Amino acid sequence: MMVAHPRPLLVILLQLLLSCLPALGYSSNRFFYQDILNGNGNGEIHFNGVKLHVDSSQPSVFALRGSNATLSCRYWYEPELSSPRRVRVKWSWLPIVGGHETDVLVAIGPRIHSFGDFRDRVHLRQDSPGDASLVMTELQLNDTGRYRCEVIDGLEDKSATVNLELRGVVFPYQPPHGRYNLTYHDAQQVCQEQDSTLATFEQLFQAWEEGLDWCNAGWLADGTVQYPITKSRSPCGGLGLAPGVRSYGRRHRHLHRYDAFCFSSSLRGKVYYLQLPQKVNLTEAQQACFNDGAQIAKVGQLYVAWRFMGLNHCDAGWLADGSLRYPITKPSRNCGPLEPGVRSFGFPPPYQKHGVYCYSAVHNPKQMAGSGELQECSTPVFLNLWSVDRHLSQGCY
Repeated sequence: MMVAHPRPLLVILLQLLLSCLPALGYSSNRFFYQDILNGNGNGEIHFNGVKLHVDSSQPSVFALRGSNATLSCRYWYEPELSSPRRVRVKWSWLPIVGGHETDVLVAIGPRIHSFGDFRDRVHLRQDSPGDASLVMTELQLNDTGRYRCEVIDGLEDKSATVNLELRGVVFPYQPPHGRYNLTYHDAQQVCQEQDSTLATFEQLFQAWEEGLDWCNAGWLADGTVQYPITKSRSPCGGLGLAPGVRSYGRRHRHLHRYDAFCFSSSLRGKVYYLQLPQKVNLTEAQQACFNDGAQIAKVGQLYVAWRFMGLNHCDAGWLADGSLRYPITKPSRNCGPLEPGVRSFGFPPPYQKHGVYCYSAVHNPKQMAGSGELQECSTPVFLNLWSVDRHLSQGCY
């Protein structure tokens, strides 16, 4: 009985294996992969001298509420591949106040899915091969934070981050019932009611650099309590303490009570002083704005109109929260302190008669009349000294 020699069989097997190497994905760029998903070269990848890179050309992007922004992200391989690969692109968002990352968008090839509040507001630019930039539309106040662009190719996972910051205005806020009456969650709510959000430390710091001086401590978005001082004085940390942003650190969000620092950004519409034949009380002011095709303006809207639209009007008017304020961009002798700001006269009794500031989401030619500067001022009946101007306050306790 004869037994076949094993060597010829081994040679045949080796020849078959070598003939199959091109089909398994061996290429001249020293790159070997095996598709474990669908057999078309888009599955798991084993790198051999090939590296995946992800980068952003802009580490920070600045924008306004309601505008669009593009967060850059690009990926590429070194050495360059001879054919494109299907990768998974994932954008996530970490709020500026911290917490957990939230999914914004996931894309695999032509399939794209957006999540939560970002749904239908985000898409990939894809202007060129490797372009994974995120295009965001209709930016909202809470969109600020750190965005992470993650590109996944098989076992390879690389990412880059981009910070999105909104330009706007920070303003201190006290409720009608007086100073230091807001828990953290109360502060969140009152800012939201005034078309704003709790300011971040970065936003407050920038406002301090621009001259904001306010001695009453207020909540920030991260749960800390701070206040900005440009002019050192005894009630505000002492004369010996250099100007800066004073901090009480993190406080108990339910037990401790302070004021709030709110942040607002650009407007789609217009804030204007409504010309009326006579002064009105708060209820009449609300109705007058409604009759004019508008609504009574909120505090955040007035600050934005003052800061970004140059609203300058010396007559005090009702706002939605029941406060009485007026914006000055060009100080004059008859209109309060000789510096720009939003003057406030606190919360007078709602039966008193004053003017009113309205907000309209649509520009109306009728509203343009009388909405600009006035050389003469009307004197409000009620005066609350702690809030005469955005840069002035009467001390911390």
